Amino acid sequence: MITSDSAADLPPRLGSLVFHGPLSEARATRMIERLAATGPADVLDIGCGWGELLLRLLEAVPDATGTGIDINSEDLERGRELAGERGLADRVAFVEESARGTDRGPVDAVLCLGSSQALCDPDLPHDPAAALRELRRLVRPGGRVVLGEGFWERTPTDAELAGMWPGATTGDHTSLGALVDLAIDAGFRPAWIESATREEWEEFESGYRYDTEVWLAAHPDHPRAAETRERVDRQRASWLNGYRGVLGIAYLTLVAVA
Repeated sequence: MITSDSAADLPPRLGSLVFHGPLSEARATRMIERLAATGPADVLDIGCGWGELLLRLLEAVPDATGTGIDINSEDLERGRELAGERGLADRVAFVEESARGTDRGPVDAVLCLGSSQALCDPDLPHDPAAALRELRRLVRPGGRVVLGEGFWERTPTDAELAGMWPGATTGDHTSLGALVDLAIDAGFRPAWIESATREEWEEFESGYRYDTEVWLAAHPDHPRAAETRERVDRQRASWLNGYRGVLGIAYLTLVAVA
């Protein structure tokens, strides 16, 4: 039986993911090409994690600088290490702080992939309209926002809602059309509308748990195995029995109206 409970014995966190979301290399490359063509001088990444997309944009625009903000110190440290490896440490800052009410804008480009909740009041239900108004405040006229936001591919059944996150309701997300309308109401034009494919979802969901599943198979008697197994089984079930094929992720490239 394994008796050590050191951090070194535990599975790496999200080590098999390049992006913290259902985003393929091909789609990411196209996003970067479209953003880089506008020549942004400064970029803000809301809920950046380790900032992979931010770093790629800075590589594509050699004169640009960037700031990534997040509240997860481990992800931020991973971002700093990646920036150092790519020679970008002097052009990017990874900052541990809340994004709510941030004064780090306006900038030429904002990235917000799966993190719009960071711009909203945590004591209220998530409000994509409020998040979009905040994003408009943070970008200059003519600037770009790339928003990754959840939407319902179709209205979920009661059984599917019961299999999702605790307290899931149909009001947690809108349709794709309603989401785009909210972006227009907030002062944007939707220059590009796309959504994650099933293959992108499966790559993300499997990659999210891959290191942990391999670790559990090798360490079934570890003191932390039971709680880790319960957590990862619950995560997988919420996908397979709940939001798989129901929850979509839209990637909207938005242009701020002058």
